[in-house]
Amino acid sequence: MREVFDFLKKAGIFYIATMDGDQPRVRPFGAVDVFEDKLYIQSGKRKAVSKQIEKNPKVEICAFMDGRWLRVKGELVEDDRREAKKHMLDSYPQLRRMYSEDDGNTLVLYFKNAEATFSSFTEPPRTVKF
Repeated sequence: MREVFDFLKKAGIFYIATMDGDQPRVRPFGAVDVFEDKLYIQSGKRKAVSKQIEKNPKVEICAFMDGRWLRVKGELVEDDRREAKKHMLDSYPQLRRMYSEDDGNTLVLYFKNAEATFSSFTEPPRTVKF
């Protein structure tokens, strides 16, 4: 899982796919964290993506960097603990302009039953589960 985090962190931007009814939705994200040995992402509870994940927690993210790409699929689970939110926001202090661990809007989610596949045009795909 650490290799997945390192790739996403270095890539800087990754794209998350959710379902909005029968319509897929994809948008860029940039906040990724490891807390208590789980891979976390962050968003806002008032955003459409939050409502989509609440209805269907199965998501997939994708990032591309240096001729390699990473896809991670799994279920997202909300962690409403202040400690988890603080850890994420401390890792991304620029997010504090919009969020705080006590604002009732900050959403942190961790991956459960995740499978990550590293791919490139020059190597066979490699999959890790966490």
